[in-house]
Amino acid sequence: MKTSYVKSVFLMLITGLIFQSCAKDDSLASEATVEELRGGGRGGGNGNGNGNGNGNGGNNNQDNVDRISNDLIFKWTDQMLAVEQYSTGMRPNASARALAYMNLAAYETALPGMRGNISTTEQLEGLEISRNLLPNRIDYEIALNAAYADVLDHFMINLPQDKRESIGTFEALQESILTDGNVSNDVIEDSKRWGEYVAEQVIAYSQTDAEAEQQILEPQPLSYEPPTGDGYWTYSADPERALFPYWESVRTFVVSTDQTTTIAPIEYSSNPGTAYHDEMLEAYTANNAAKTTDPEELWIAEFWSDDVENLMISPPARQFSIANQLLKKYDLNLAESLTLLVKLGFSMNDAAVSTWKYKYEHMVMRPSNYIHEFIDPDFQTNLFRLVYWPNPSFPGYPSGHSCFASAAGGVFIDFFGDQTNFTDRTHADATDFQGTPRNFKKFSDMAAENAFSRIPLGVHIRMDCAEGLRLGYEIADGINELRLKRQPQ
Repeated sequence: MKTSYVKSVFLMLITGLIFQSCAKDDSLASEATVEELRGGGRGGGNGNGNGNGNGNGGNNNQDNVDRISNDLIFKWTDQMLAVEQYSTGMRPNASARALAYMNLAAYETALPGMRGNISTTEQLEGLEISRNLLPNRIDYEIALNAAYADVLDHFMINLPQDKRESIGTFEALQESILTDGNVSNDVIEDSKRWGEYVAEQVIAYSQTDAEAEQQILEPQPLSYEPPTGDGYWTYSADPERALFPYWESVRTFVVSTDQTTTIAPIEYSSNPGTAYHDEMLEAYTANNAAKTTDPEELWIAEFWSDDVENLMISPPARQFSIANQLLKKYDLNLAESLTLLVKLGFSMNDAAVSTWKYKYEHMVMRPSNYIHEFIDPDFQTNLFRLVYWPNPSFPGYPSGHSCFASAAGGVFIDFFGDQTNFTDRTHADATDFQGTPRNFKKFSDMAAENAFSRIPLGVHIRMDCAEGLRLGYEIADGINELRLKRQPQ
């Protein structure tokens, strides 16, 4: 009797489990069928169509952003690049920060439709975005269009009027393209409100970083006077005053300055034959050779310069130009593109904070000052013909260009692997300097070329570039540990 009872219970349990499993399978099958019928809004179904398959337009807020192409992201990144070079007084630090917040807003705008992705509000204390305000039906591209316009207009300061107006004109053009189809007015307005709301929340969050907000208004503070000593960086006139000397106090997103390390620079010496003098002599020789006998080195130096406002984008923005080209090369979808760009933004911001901390800690002088005093009083950098003030107005060690290059390079390697076949066409249309596209087989090679291009340009010595490259990869390692996808159960 007891054995019979146990067998009966066992059979009942097995039957129940089988029934639940079948019911779950039926539910999953039904869910898949519903998803197929929805069409996923713009980009759903065939990846191009508006609406959701029932003629109402827009897409349910649970739809999958993975179905949408990255075309709008590509266009807005291009628009950012078109105005960033004219945003004076920002490069490179304020630009790096702006790019981080702009791409944070884009990521959070589309996040509800990015299945399995995690909100950065789980890591960023003080950033609040309420899902309760998410409309029932939303077109994520329309929402993104509105968000991009608001954050670009806010963070790109000191723009000429025509460049600022171009942001609104571009937004209106994209909206007309995105709404030219089966999208209801309610969905259009709801989607725009969501994008604007997320942009407002991100802007409000950025404004809680009082240090950054204050320093952006006074990038070369008169209150700062550099310490003096043999081999120390200093300025010779007001235009060369220290740029962002207090930037180490600015907020980081992932990697704080307490989590990075620094290696002491080579000991200063004016004596020939010492390691320090040898590096200065190398910069002098490489600069002059590029100018006279080594055209490829001059090409490399100018190709990666990105020093000159109104002529070139900033060094952090250059990495977004590269990323934008990679979006197309690797055919990323919208969710993948937003994930890459938000990580890249975080890496640029955090690289700027740590690099500037160590610059003003080590206070290493620029090559031209040393060369004028100990090697050649008539020395001119290869940057001189492009800008009146040829010395970047901050200490040399570590190199900011080098740190931005490897911080971005490390993110690209984590995303795509190191092996590539990539041609950077950022400056393909340049006429005032050598911007002929260059091809790279490895992202690490591209980062290294960018870093050491500062030597033939005449503005850094080798130890500056090597330390910047090392620090950037250290920051990239921390960024790559940030997981924006939930682990499957």
